[in-house]
Amino acid sequence: MSNGANTEREKNERRPEIILEFLFDRGLFHIAIRNIGDRPALNVSTKFNKKITGVGGEKEISALPIFSNIEFLGPGREIVMFLDSSHSYFRRKQPTKVSARIKYIDAAKAEYDATINHDLEIYRDLAYLPASEHDGDCCKKGET
Repeated sequence: MSNGANTEREKNERRPEIILEFLFDRGLFHIAIRNIGDRPALNVSTKFNKKITGVGGEKEISALPIFSNIEFLGPGREIVMFLDSSHSYFRRKQPTKVSARIKYIDAAKAEYDATINHDLEIYRDLAYLPASEHDGDCCKKGET
């Protein structure tokens, strides 16, 4: 027999939970939007506190449509996108303290709102080995 506290805790545990992370891998930055919860998230939107440009300064990443509305993000799913090389990002004096405000709903229309703060400065002085130029050889088109 469960009491009201357990029922409320179970209800809170079975929900979507969206996070946004900046990933650093061998000198490359990526942004990941993940549903770490166990229910689908609907109408996911993300607003950044600062303008973020990537791809060598060619694209305003923070204005991409992916951040305006993701209709459905299933549990355990993620969307990962390339941001920039760390060298280019820091050389162009892009923001290092970034906040992402994420809003979404669940199937029952319950609303969720979270702000996640990031400090990319922690990656500035990391040493890394660049990816081998042969890492992707198996996947190049036109070669057998």
